[in-house]
Amino acid sequence: MTLRSIALFVVAALFEIGGAWLVWQAVREGRAWWFAALGVLALGLYGFAASFQPDAQFGRILAAYGGIFVAGSLGWGMALDGYRPDRFDVIGAAVCLVGVGVIMYAPR
Repeated sequence: MTLRSIALFVVAALFEIGGAWLVWQAVREGRAWWFAALGVLALGLYGFAASFQPDAQFGRILAAYGGIFVAGSLGWGMALDGYRPDRFDVIGAAVCLVGVGVIMYAPR
């Protein structure tokens, strides 16, 4: 269950962060209109990916996903935009990922 949940968080992050990045590229960087169209499609797929989480609590899933989004966005920026996070970015992302673990995977 936990591995499936983590995999779904990764897939959701790729769709959401990738979709937002594609829209950004079209609007802010002057790329072709179809970048934005693909971004909108990816953002829609993000919603579906998140809905396949094994936990049935929408609020819990989206709250935990927020931490994945923070860390994933920094990673995406590093990989595709040459962004170099400072120590506070890294510390903040680590805190968020600890929060994901507590929210999603703490024994109840």
